[in-house]
Amino acid sequence: MPTLFEPLTLAHGPAMKNRFALAPLTNQQSHADGTLSDEEFRWLTYRAEGGFALTMTCASHVQAVGLGFPGQLGNFGEQHMPGLERLAAAIKGFGSIAVMQLHHAGYRSPREVIGEAPVGPSDDEATGSRALSTGEVEQLVEDFIAAAERCDRSGFDGVEAHGAHSYILCQFLSAELNRRTDRYGGSAENRARVVREIITGIRARCRPDFSLGIRLSPERFGLKVMEIRELARQLMTEAALDYIDLSLWDYAKLPVEEEHQDRTLMGWFTDLDRGNVRLGCAGKIMTPADAQACLDQGMDFVFLGRAGILHHDYPKRLAADPGFLPAQLPVSAEYLLGERLSPAFLDYMNNFPGFVAKEALETA
Repeated sequence: MPTLFEPLTLAHGPAMKNRFALAPLTNQQSHADGTLSDEEFRWLTYRAEGGFALTMTCASHVQAVGLGFPGQLGNFGEQHMPGLERLAAAIKGFGSIAVMQLHHAGYRSPREVIGEAPVGPSDDEATGSRALSTGEVEQLVEDFIAAAERCDRSGFDGVEAHGAHSYILCQFLSAELNRRTDRYGGSAENRARVVREIITGIRARCRPDFSLGIRLSPERFGLKVMEIRELARQLMTEAALDYIDLSLWDYAKLPVEEEHQDRTLMGWFTDLDRGNVRLGCAGKIMTPADAQACLDQGMDFVFLGRAGILHHDYPKRLAADPGFLPAQLPVSAEYLLGERLSPAFLDYMNNFPGFVAKEALETA
């Protein structure tokens, strides 16, 4: 089995120097217009400096109407280019692969923030969102591709399309949320069409050594494990991607669907013939033993989320000390500020019980 410090080649672009990637993390640190803030810059580049082989941004929305949360990094216009150029250069300067995650929140865009009804594949009474027209879906595809082109021109090594967590691409993949009758709805093939068109367009219009990944949720949100497994198999066979990023919530969990609980959720994907496409995962990977267990069970690399928040230099610490263990939760506000979380990011982390110490909540 591979070890955590073995390099990993990608079909396009630079190789990973180890098996650690920074997960794309919501942090609410950017400016209201989506331009890069100094706080976001410091947070991300500190992780690149700390030894992560691949440093991924938070979800960056490709349309203004696709905003998912306040303070979200944007990538829907030329006004974002100076920040993207600055960020890509700095991440790469520390020897880390610079990747931007491309995102649209769909019906999860808050009406009170975007100033209009959110949009999605179908009308949704619960959120008040409206269905995109066929032409608007085509524009959505174009805007994902155009955002990737901006990343290419800015010097990023690659992008990841966010197809998980009930955001818009995940909404299209879901038979429960996607009730369209045009070519973007109905069969599993039609529901995946928007994803395939984005992948094809990015690969055609970005430079040959530009890396491309996709984040997928294997379950929940109306998704079926076997449908997502089959999509992953097809995408690996077609070899346009460099990696698939599985958001598992817990790397050791069993599927929700009882008929598939004879193996872990991860196990339904690690046995696929992946060719040159790599497979990574996120989900409660905290200790080095957790990370190595993922590799031992067939993953190629791991995405660290909360562990990456706790330790900007997780990979360097582990390389220097094989007995390294991450800080025990909860941690103080002072500790997190020292890890270059801004006050806005710290306030966001207060929403997660047990992460920030109670006394920190009272004084932050």
